[in-house]
Amino acid sequence: MNRIADAFARGKAFIPFLTCGDPDLETTEAAVRAMAQAGADLIELGIPFSDPTAEGPVIQAANQRALAGGVTTDRIFEMAARLRRDLAIPLVFMTYANVVFSYGAQRFLAKAAQAGVDGLILPDVPFEEREEFAPLCRQHGLALVSMIAPTSQDRITRIAEQAEGFLYCVSSLGVTGVRGEIGSDVAGMVALAKAANPTLPCAVGFGISTPEQAAAMADVADGVIVGSAIVEFFARHSRDVVPPLRDYVAQMKAALS
Repeated sequence: MNRIADAFARGKAFIPFLTCGDPDLETTEAAVRAMAQAGADLIELGIPFSDPTAEGPVIQAANQRALAGGVTTDRIFEMAARLRRDLAIPLVFMTYANVVFSYGAQRFLAKAAQAGVDGLILPDVPFEEREEFAPLCRQHGLALVSMIAPTSQDRITRIAEQAEGFLYCVSSLGVTGVRGEIGSDVAGMVALAKAANPTLPCAVGFGISTPEQAAAMADVADGVIVGSAIVEFFARHSRDVVPPLRDYVAQMKAALS
């Protein structure tokens, strides 16, 4: 069963991101379940790393809190396996190449597949270097999700032709973080990708935080990714995050309808 394809087949997909272990894995697990119940279509699980170069201050701080709390990759695998026992929603790991290398790429991907994870996003691995990971991902049935950005114009066609799962369209230059306005030509990026690979779902992320922004992005793409705004809920509410987070996810999903 291709859970990622099913998530986009039901309509515009809402894709929240959280940092595993912030403030602890028990809260992470409860938050994932709450977001799934509130209408999330696919959830990105961030595996903390000490130097997350693509992240702004909000997610960097979440990584630091999670690592200081003692979270480990093995415990995140165990949590994902527990979630998969009763959740059908696609789960995608988002982390950095060094996390996979230090764990052992073959071992990492085998354990991710055993836990029921559907894909992997490595924001610090350029498309041209994806073959370091792509064969192992295919061997274990995980989609290696590619990213495009406003600076990728001459490469979008080539990336889209070979993309798996869905295409992560970065809406803004720079690191992750909430933005008041999305200034890049997202519609143009998506149009180029769709021309190269018409059946490939395209989801837009970086900077989206409000229902209005989500609705605008959903007009031109197949899904909307929200990271920093979700992680800010954990910074504000810590272990009491689940009720307000559930309400926020429901509002964002409703905006895509």
